[in-house]
Amino acid sequence: MPGKADWFASGLPKEGKLASIPTIGEAARRDVPTCGLRDKVGFARDQAQKAGWDRCVVVNKERVVLGVLREAEWATHPESSVETVMRNGPATFRPNEPVAKLAEQMRQRGATSILVTTPDGRLIGLLNRKDAKRIAGTA
Repeated sequence: MPGKADWFASGLPKEGKLASIPTIGEAARRDVPTCGLRDKVGFARDQAQKAGWDRCVVVNKERVVLGVLREAEWATHPESSVETVMRNGPATFRPNEPVAKLAEQMRQRGATSILVTTPDGRLIGLLNRKDAKRIAGTA
């Protein structure tokens, strides 16, 4: 039976002492571009670049994260399918994680961004390290 941890991990509203601590789910940018497995690399690249992003998150119809395309993958033939060039199974984090904790982990690992998903893998958004540092007050 799901409990409070699942509630918070799903990014649902919270109350009490922990409600004032900023979480990555609240801080993640929801406008990260997405594409599907059958989309063409050139299409995904063009859509992401038009929106000012350097990546496109590969999702299925339920918005479950399957992979990611970055600039290195965009250098492939633009008519290739996303499925053939994407980075499979990127690391994801649950939305209830405190921003300060993840900002430090990102700094230690040299990560510039992280994907935030629900426990069942549905995309919530992407958190950039600079945003995490600013929200955590360590910028």
